[in-house]
Amino acid sequence: MCSHQPASWLSIHSQTKMASFASSPSPAMDKPAAAAPGGATHTESSAVDAPSDESLKDFISSLPSREGWPKPLIQYKGYWFKPRMLEGVLRTRRAFLPRADDVVLATQPKCGTTWLKALAFTVATRSRHGLVADHPLLTCYPHHLVPYIEIPGAAGGRVVNLGALPSPRLLATHMPMSLLPPETRSLGCRVVYLCRDPKDTLVSRLHFENKLAARCGGVGPSMDDAFGMFCEGFSPYGPFWDHCLEYWEESVARPDTILFLKYEEIKLDPARVVRRLASFLGVPLTEQEESSGVADKVARMCSFESLTGLEVKQVGGVSHGNRVHFDNSVFYRKGEVGDWVNHMSREMGEKLDRIVQQKLHGSGLVF
Repeated sequence: MCSHQPASWLSIHSQTKMASFASSPSPAMDKPAAAAPGGATHTESSAVDAPSDESLKDFISSLPSREGWPKPLIQYKGYWFKPRMLEGVLRTRRAFLPRADDVVLATQPKCGTTWLKALAFTVATRSRHGLVADHPLLTCYPHHLVPYIEIPGAAGGRVVNLGALPSPRLLATHMPMSLLPPETRSLGCRVVYLCRDPKDTLVSRLHFENKLAARCGGVGPSMDDAFGMFCEGFSPYGPFWDHCLEYWEESVARPDTILFLKYEEIKLDPARVVRRLASFLGVPLTEQEESSGVADKVARMCSFESLTGLEVKQVGGVSHGNRVHFDNSVFYRKGEVGDWVNHMSREMGEKLDRIVQQKLHGSGLVF
C-alpha cells in the first residue's frame, strides 16, 4: 500500500543548484502568442477560452465530436480529447497556477509516461531516498508519486491539491504545449517531453483502449479502423505529429527549459538518459556517484522488468475522479521497440511513416 504523498523533490545536496534554477531568466511576458495546429493562437492568459464551471459541460457539448474510439472524442484547439480529459484540460487552463521552479513531464498517452515518471522521480529524489529497499518507487506506483496536472484523482484515487505541494513540484501532463497555461512558458518552467515511434504508439494505444472497453462491457476498434483514424490525426490527444512538433519546436527554441527525449533512446542507453535528466533537473551526478555506478543503478530500478515485477503493479490501481478504476497492470504491455511489426502489415507501417515524415518535414524531427 502506497502511503507516500506527492511532494517537493528538492534534495539537500541540490539546494544551491535549484536556487539558480528557480531564478533563471524567464522569457519576456510579452512574447508572441504560441501558434496552435491550424494557425490558431493563444494569448498570454491562463483563462483564455476556459469557461466557468457552470458552463463547462455546455461548452464541451457545443464542440465538434466524432465516434470511432470506445468513447467519442471532442475536438478543441485542433486536438481530440475524451470528454472527461477535456474537462480537466479546461479546468487546468483556468485554475492551475504554475510556479517558476515547476518541472513538468509531458507525454502523449502510451509513449512511456510511467517509465519517465519513474526515472525523473528517482533521479530528482536520490539524495533524500537513496537507492534502497524501501525506496518509494518500490511500494508506490509512479502515477502516485508524480501527479497529473489535468487528471484529478489519478494518484491512486486521491485528489491531490497541487497548490498545497511544496516547491519545487514534479508534475505530469498529456496536454499539448499550446494548451498548457501560458505561465508555464513565461515563467520558464522546465519541461521534459518524451515521444515514441508512432507505429508502436498506435499499437500500444489500441491495446490500452480495447482493454478499457472490455472492462466496461464494450468493444474497441479493429487495427484497421484504429490505423485509419490515427493516420487522419484522429486519436486521443492527437494528431500525434502536432503534439510532438509543438514540444520539439519549443525544445529547439528553448533548450535550457525543454528537454526532448525519445522512448527508443532510453531503451538503447538508459544510463545516458539518467545523466541527461540529472543535469537538466539541476542535480547532476557527482564524481562519487559516477564512480559508484548510480546511473546504471537508477536505470535498473526504473527498468520495465523491475517496474512490472513489483507487487504494487499487480494489486494497485488508478482512478479518474471516482468514476473509473484502472488496475496498475493495464498501463504495462511489452515495453518493446518495433513490436508494431507483429500487429500491422509492412505496408501499413510504411504508409504511417510517410504521413509522419510529411507532417514533420523541415522541422528536424525524425522517427
